[in-house]
Amino acid sequence: MGRPALSCPCRRYLANRPRSVLSAMDKASWSLALGQQYTSLGSQPLLCGSIPGLVPKQLRFCRNYIEIMPSVAEGVKLGIQECQHQFRGRRWNCTTIDDSLAIFGPVLDKATRESAFVHAIASAGVAFAVTRSCAEGTSTICGCDSHHKGPPGDGWKWGGCSEDADFGVLVSREFADARENRPDARSAMNKHNNEAGRTTILDHMHLKCKCHGLSGSCEVKTCWWAQPDFRAIGDFLKDKYDSASEMVVEKHRESRGWVETLRAKYALFKPPTERDLVYYENSPNFCEPNPETGSFGTRDRTCNVTSHGIDGCDLLCCGRGHNTRTEKRKEKCHCIFHWCCYVSCQECIRIYDVHTCK
Repeated sequence: MGRPALSCPCRRYLANRPRSVLSAMDKASWSLALGQQYTSLGSQPLLCGSIPGLVPKQLRFCRNYIEIMPSVAEGVKLGIQECQHQFRGRRWNCTTIDDSLAIFGPVLDKATRESAFVHAIASAGVAFAVTRSCAEGTSTICGCDSHHKGPPGDGWKWGGCSEDADFGVLVSREFADARENRPDARSAMNKHNNEAGRTTILDHMHLKCKCHGLSGSCEVKTCWWAQPDFRAIGDFLKDKYDSASEMVVEKHRESRGWVETLRAKYALFKPPTERDLVYYENSPNFCEPNPETGSFGTRDRTCNVTSHGIDGCDLLCCGRGHNTRTEKRKEKCHCIFHWCCYVSCQECIRIYDVHTCK
């Protein structure tokens, strides 16, 4: 049988598909985004059967909608890269393990702030990458958003390609929430943080405009909906990580059995909204290597000797002190612009002090 047709508008794209099509953030499904078979999706055919950890429904989705799979994988990788940027100066720096299905090691086994952030940023990454891919025309089952929200504004009209974030969010929800159907606290936490990441994409959609006219006179201005740079999503979710809400687990007896839900631990604080991150287990300090928690420790990590923050040598090195060495680096210098049109530079050697944790 051929690929089932997907109809418009975007909310109908996935409406007739069974739920639990793509797996959630279990160890195997996250690893497929980093595996060798996904690192070169754009240059060679994807063999769905070679992806580890896929259940039959996932295999059918992969085979029927193979155009979307590279974007899903790219979104996960985008989320992991952003995680590593945001935590580059923290004791836990979002380290991944290349030769394991559990790409973060045991870190995500606990319901910590770190798990909350990884779920949120990866879910946002999938929504972002799928949305961007559709707008670029790489798939035949999605495209630009033709359902503009509201009439044109004063002095401008709709034009260009509005990015269809609703479709990207829908695919991300299928991917990230499919296995979060257990009646336990961890599933409740994962689903909440997944949705927080996706909501951030929708909240940060903005109008992008272009002027048309002689000599840039802007006689006509066309605008379209666009996603922000993904760095803005990472910055926002990093702030949510710092202010994440601690929860407690409550058990309730229902007709289907015992169900676990989450409640804010401190009644005096404002309860978390759908845009906040939640957790219910404390994080390890990540100072020393610990295979049980997945901590690699901070020995030999580069620290900032002038900072009093978490990236400073005092905090990052956990009080153990730091070593200092000099390092020579070749850099371009004395650059001159020549008309027209090139830049010539000299090569200079500069000496830097590098500080690393003991």
